[in-house]
Amino acid sequence: MKPKTNRMILQWALILLLMACSQEEPLKWNQIQVIGSHNSYKIAIEEPLLRYLRIKDSSAAMSLQYEHPPLRTQLDLGLRNLELDVFHDPIGGRYAQPKGLGIVQSTGVPPIPFDLKKDLLQPGLKMFHIQDIDFRSHHLLFKNGLVAIKKWSAEHPDHTPIVILINAKDQTLDGTTKPLPFSKNALDSLDQEIRSVFKDKDLITPDFVRGNHPTLEEAVLQSGWPDLDEVRGRILFVLDENEEKIGRYLQGFPNLHKAAMFVNSEEGNPEAGFRIVNDPVRNFEYIGNLIQKGYMVRTRADAGTKEARNFDYTRFQKAKASGAQVISTDYYIPTTLFSSGFQVIFDDGAYERVKE
Repeated sequence: MKPKTNRMILQWALILLLMACSQEEPLKWNQIQVIGSHNSYKIAIEEPLLRYLRIKDSSAAMSLQYEHPPLRTQLDLGLRNLELDVFHDPIGGRYAQPKGLGIVQSTGVPPIPFDLKKDLLQPGLKMFHIQDIDFRSHHLLFKNGLVAIKKWSAEHPDHTPIVILINAKDQTLDGTTKPLPFSKNALDSLDQEIRSVFKDKDLITPDFVRGNHPTLEEAVLQSGWPDLDEVRGRILFVLDENEEKIGRYLQGFPNLHKAAMFVNSEEGNPEAGFRIVNDPVRNFEYIGNLIQKGYMVRTRADAGTKEARNFDYTRFQKAKASGAQVISTDYYIPTTLFSSGFQVIFDDGAYERVKE
């Protein structure tokens, strides 16, 4: 065969290949898996307080022995899921004097400096894990955490969407400061603070996904989630709460119209679309069924430090195989708080991948 003929065959082959590639369906956002962090703002409990907690309840103390670097560092690593706990504090000062600081002082060891900027005296939503006990946070003000995420996102406009879970915390614990309840107005303040930092173009909102469908669930099940390229550089918030609190939130945003957050509503509800199913071992088939129908799901690769202490990857393997799009962990990098090389990361050393 002549060289000219060879070149023509090669040219036609390339043309056909390009045509085939151009006809491929664009990648949907829900066709990827990402790894993220649990209680992403958390700074480790200092050792004198942890020793005290071990005496009171050794199992509970062990479950709290984890930490995270600043939010920006996590995003730089490649994490695309964060979890933020918020407390209602409209006047300010309610959590400004954690009892844990007094416990540390009683041991004769000076506490690590805390809240030097007096953020806890300001009115507004606060961000930490457990009042008086596990109170150290990279951002004590919820809004400051949002600003840090917004700044990083603006500097990386093509990033894969970041999923942020919000826990509205008001659980009363014996011997600790009683939190204010998350009433409808308190839940409204979550949206207000989110929208004070992020514009519509920065967010993936229920309205954005719903489109012309009457409900979010119908949109997700019939039309599916947006193409990945359509939502790069955006943030999706999910209210990870019980049915009662979700009901209060929906009073302010019926059908999630104009809402900044999705909600963890069970399938069959008009606002269902994003589900949180924490145990991928017990609920492996359930998660798979949700994924097959079109929902997005967040699950966990570990909990309470148990997997890291036992070097147990069962949950992570099940989480990957379930198809859940978001996998949360405390160990995307190995801990330095106790001896363990446990790490949750995909085989190629990345924190996101196209689903298998």
